[in-house]
Amino acid sequence: MKTLLITGPSSGFGRSLAEEALQRGYQAALAARNPETVADLLSRYPETALAIRFDLTKTEDASRAVKETMARFGRLDALINNAGYGLLASLEETSDEQLARNLETNFTGPLRLIREVLPIMREQRGGQIVNLSAIAAYANHAGFAVYGGAKAALDAASDAIAQDVAPYGIKFTMVVPGPFRTDFIGRSLDHAPRMPAYEATVGKFGGFLEKMKGRQPGDPARAAKVMIDLLDAEKPPFRLLLGGYAHTIFAKKLASLDAEMKAWKDVGLPTDFPPGE
Repeated sequence: MKTLLITGPSSGFGRSLAEEALQRGYQAALAARNPETVADLLSRYPETALAIRFDLTKTEDASRAVKETMARFGRLDALINNAGYGLLASLEETSDEQLARNLETNFTGPLRLIREVLPIMREQRGGQIVNLSAIAAYANHAGFAVYGGAKAALDAASDAIAQDVAPYGIKFTMVVPGPFRTDFIGRSLDHAPRMPAYEATVGKFGGFLEKMKGRQPGDPARAAKVMIDLLDAEKPPFRLLLGGYAHTIFAKKLASLDAEMKAWKDVGLPTDFPPGE
């Protein structure tokens, strides 16, 4: 029986992931800021569910969450770094506190958890780490400089870590969703006071998000099934796009990058030493 550690199980993707995993018979440690929010899951699955009080921004919580998981279940097969939140603000509008907290939640905190589980997975000679990313990490929007930047940093870091630990059978997947019908646009999206100078850019994107609220095309339950299926895949992808929006935007970004590279190839290539020098 596989054991999973899932962060942010109170709502949205995390809740769907927790329910799907427990329904399939997995053991699941549910790391939440308020464990009371998963009390119903503990009641339904008393033998296989564990609630852990956990805050991504607290350095000591990563080690404690992993220790509590191991104390209860004796092993850890997969970490699902799901917890996170957005920030809609231009960089100029962003306070130091907002900057630090968002990076801590979406980048530094997940890295700490990964660092804590790696010794266990190395010893087991296997394991899987699934990180919830965002299409903003690859094709960003006005107002998502900090949020998209944090997710992009997690992608780059995971790319390197996956290479570090590949000999030990540890697999990584970055899950890249587009807009899904969760509470991300609601309580999981922080804001900064809007400056008039950014109303036409950040404000416009904020208006787009408001119009989409409650009408997002992605189904969290379907996404959760796909993510839990990854845990049984022999060769899971490093990046998995979820939903039509993410696929469309990612494809456009790839085409744009390719066109730009080719347009400036004759400028960039001659900067090498000539052959033989």
